[in-house]
Amino acid sequence: MILNTEGNLTIVTQENATPAQLVKKMEDSYSKFKNDNVIVNLSSLEQLTLEQILVFLQLSNTHRKAKHSFVLVSDSVTIDQSIEEIVIVPTLQEAYDIIEMEDMERDLGF
Repeated sequence: MILNTEGNLTIVTQENATPAQLVKKMEDSYSKFKNDNVIVNLSSLEQLTLEQILVFLQLSNTHRKAKHSFVLVSDSVTIDQSIEEIVIVPTLQEAYDIIEMEDMERDLGF
């Protein structure tokens, strides 16, 4: 797991861990990015299943309840594999855009 922090944004890059192992590592190091918006880059995974996405659900819900964005990046996810509770986008640029929009919504009180 690689953590890159830029201002109030942390990008978590998955190396060779499974999604479940990555979530465990993220939970263990949560204090390092708990006050940041988070992008989890899963682009290195060729195929991502619904079960693998669901392992991020609790961490995503916890982070979003604290009024911070949590976005997964994977271009191997189809619309059938996604669920409304987790934000998944195909590119890093779209992840940045989602976070920017969510920041504006929070600033406006939504």
